[in-house]
Amino acid sequence: MCLKQNLLVLSVIIVNYNVKYFLAQCLCSVEKAIALIDAEVIVVDNHSLDGSIDYLKPLFPGVHFLSNPLNEGFSKANNSALRVAQGKYIVFLNPDTLVGEACFSDCIAFLENTANAGAIGVRMIDGCGKFLPESKRSFPSLLSSFFKLVGLADTFPASKLFNHYALGHINQNKTSEVSVLAGAFMMVKKEVLDTINGFDEDFFMYGEDIDLSFRIQQAGYKNYYLGKTAIIHFKGESVRKEHLNYTALFYNAINVFVQKHYGLSNRKPFSLFMLLAIALSRFTATIKQVVRLVLLNNNINTREQETLIIGSQQEYQKVFQLLEENGLANTIIGRITILEEETNRMAFISELKEWQKRGKPLKIIFCAGELGYSEIISAIQSISYAAFLFYANKTNTIVGSHQKTRVGNTIA
Repeated sequence: MCLKQNLLVLSVIIVNYNVKYFLAQCLCSVEKAIALIDAEVIVVDNHSLDGSIDYLKPLFPGVHFLSNPLNEGFSKANNSALRVAQGKYIVFLNPDTLVGEACFSDCIAFLENTANAGAIGVRMIDGCGKFLPESKRSFPSLLSSFFKLVGLADTFPASKLFNHYALGHINQNKTSEVSVLAGAFMMVKKEVLDTINGFDEDFFMYGEDIDLSFRIQQAGYKNYYLGKTAIIHFKGESVRKEHLNYTALFYNAINVFVQKHYGLSNRKPFSLFMLLAIALSRFTATIKQVVRLVLLNNNINTREQETLIIGSQQEYQKVFQLLEENGLANTIIGRITILEEETNRMAFISELKEWQKRGKPLKIIFCAGELGYSEIISAIQSISYAAFLFYANKTNTIVGSHQKTRVGNTIA
């Protein structure tokens, strides 16, 4: 039985599949972001085998958990939560994300004050602080897909012609109307979702955000990209992208979108191109895996990084103990205070620059407690020489992801 709709301001919907530690930290950031918002959080577990629900429920008693007996895909899972969601606004959020304290409120304010705005996305950065171009996109075309496949999009990232799919000509820090928003973070008005009937469940994984963005525009609304608001999206966690079938899943999803929305004259050429793209990408993925294995077998880049912890003294002690239990405490070289007594809480950045001059491999663990998630997100974008990990006191875990094609790090 569906609950009465729109009793709350915001519903946060997260679909989980075997990433309990990343989701735990995501929920810690969400708790801070909804502290001043009348909101609910709904987690749909797609038959995880890592004990996600048993682990998360005691930590987050205020979260509404839904358990699916089978993994029926991203679209169906989101729709099942959508049927019981009570918020005026719905945010679809990946479990491998961290959001700043003002993220949701900024997005809500924009939607409320922008005529014909139906949905909004934000600037996403990865676990190393690098911008993720999928934060803003255009609808796929044969030409833009070709430029992406042959590498011209990467060669000319700011080109309106060669990198039109990722809208490379639009400044990542600016707010702009765009065609496609990323499913990793998409806030949509509930009335819009009711009008277009949510996600198309023909999309199991990938492409569902493109399709939803398309139908939002068809319904007469606009999609916006909010460049001033950033979140962390750890790549490679929700889906293991080193798997050779990743490319096939992605291009097949694009093909479903094309067959559904594009004219008959475009369908056959697009289908043939997708087959070529899948074959070529699988070949290059195989080569990359072989090279990666060779490098690992030859002990390349195995130098242990020194570890620097940013947090309060109490947080430092907890992180030290956690690392010690996992045989990693020997890499710790010290703590940078978050300067609780100072007005300028970001002053620790100047200390980090001093460490940068040492020229040694450095791993930085940010403690999310006394230090806000917004401050952490801002900090990692200003540092380019370190690997980052994130500690949440509530979960007593450390997570991080430094390569989008490899599984991230978890210490628990």
